Amino acid sequence: MGLSGLAIAYFKFQHFFQVSLPLGQALLLGTSAWFTLLLIVQLARLIRYPQAVKKDWNHPIRVNFFPALSICFLLLAIGYLEMGQAKIAAVLWYIGTPLHLVFLLALINRWFHQTQQLKTFNPAWFIPVVGPILVPVAGVQLANPEVSWFFFATGLVYWIVLLTVFFYRIVFHEAVPPKLLPTLFILIAPASVGFVAYTKLTGGLDSFGRILFYFGVFTALMLATMIGHLRKIPFFLSWWAFTFPLDALTLSFFLMFKLTGGIFFKQTAGGLLALTTVVVVVVLGRTIRHAWQGKMCVPED
Repeated sequence: MGLSGLAIAYFKFQHFFQVSLPLGQALLLGTSAWFTLLLIVQLARLIRYPQAVKKDWNHPIRVNFFPALSICFLLLAIGYLEMGQAKIAAVLWYIGTPLHLVFLLALINRWFHQTQQLKTFNPAWFIPVVGPILVPVAGVQLANPEVSWFFFATGLVYWIVLLTVFFYRIVFHEAVPPKLLPTLFILIAPASVGFVAYTKLTGGLDSFGRILFYFGVFTALMLATMIGHLRKIPFFLSWWAFTFPLDALTLSFFLMFKLTGGIFFKQTAGGLLALTTVVVVVVLGRTIRHAWQGKMCVPED
């Protein structure tokens, strides 16, 4: 997700800053190859170790990362639309959209019929909700707009519901474990992605679009005040939660510049893209380092 979002952000950078280097194209193709490899590995794991996959599905935290699969299809669809490959984008979108609906229905059914512990609630629960909000970004060009409105409405309402639950949990119960603190950045994504999707659906900027945009900005500022706590966290795979929300925030600033012409938004988008690139490179480097040292994919304590 983080790499796909970064590729899309570089497409916008190339357009608005008139950069001729095919940075977005290179990132998108590289990310597509990496995603294909991971997909093959996960399918092999499902076939060879179905009980391990079932255990992850029954885990109160890990289960929320399953819909990241369908979100990756949707993000790649957006990327290929940016690259002018509408047919490839359509194939990816028509795989990712129904797949995400299946994940979302399964998880909501689980919430209704299984007792959930409040202490296991964390921002990763927002991942299934971000998917429906993301559908219209490419969906308005690839399908009937009513389909995109259906997914946008669903994601928006459940985002508000989960946001209420999250603030109750974070204020009145125990703090989020250090391992999951990076997932706080996921709080940026629904508003920032929602702003992009909403303007795609409506064709312009209005009051509600501004509410979505500025709430995403405020959430990012709020998290920036916590950087002292976040920088002390040892490396976990949860560090990848820093990446896609920053991508989404960057894209929202690029879009705000397009809609308003305000040079501040363009300059901020450029700065955020530089920051996001550094974050992605650092997280990717630490991931490769830990994999090389055999510190990944090991049993939890």
